[in-house]
Amino acid sequence: MRQHAEIECWLTDMDGVLVHENQALPGAAELLKQWAHEHKPFLVLTNNSIYTPRDLSARLRSSGLIVPEECIWTSALATADFCAAQVPGGSAFVIGEAGITTALHEVGFIMTETNPDYVVIGETRNYSFEAITKAIRLIGAGARFIATNPDATGPSADGPLPATGSIAALITKATGREPYVVGKPNPMMFRSAMNRIGAHSESTAMIGDRMDTDIVAGIEAGLQTILVLTGISDQTEIGRYPFRPDEIVSGVSELLHR
Repeated sequence: MRQHAEIECWLTDMDGVLVHENQALPGAAELLKQWAHEHKPFLVLTNNSIYTPRDLSARLRSSGLIVPEECIWTSALATADFCAAQVPGGSAFVIGEAGITTALHEVGFIMTETNPDYVVIGETRNYSFEAITKAIRLIGAGARFIATNPDATGPSADGPLPATGSIAALITKATGREPYVVGKPNPMMFRSAMNRIGAHSESTAMIGDRMDTDIVAGIEAGLQTILVLTGISDQTEIGRYPFRPDEIVSGVSELLHR
């Protein structure tokens, strides 16, 4: 395991690591300032594909965290990056919001309902039966099926909401086709993030709060992995998995230079 001073680039999850319910977690603001002071490239990663990096940067700022939009990498950006690499200048039928539609437009994709290269399912709070029906028919006609992330539910003040994974499962049941999922735990999301900042796996660390996404994907991408206990996982949860992070800390405050 590398010492923290030897790590040249950092990737970190957002919810449960830096913020919890829009409140900055202890040490988060100081850690971001430390990386900026040391000129260490970093990216904040999220599977949420609803928001653009600009939106997320503003939301983090309201929590007291300064994260430039170019330092945010979402499953929507990773999905657009993947699609553009596969079919440059391609087309897609999209179920999702500004995060994914903006990302696809920025890589030169055309949004269409006529013979698209891809059907892309992202996060939205306005799933429409008509749009899902259209997606099913386009996939049946030969469009390739992509999902930004596998999360079955998302949080809300009133309880869990159906998320990308749930809608993708409905479409899979109707078509018999499984989507290619770009976001965590696919290590491709981490590789595309590292490409974004010119990082190398041997000198990059991933901080996350979930064993089943952040840590397993970090391990598979060859990164040093650090699990924080301020989010989903606790010691009981850790014991359920056959793999282990390189390091377990109570929170990001433990990563500050003393």
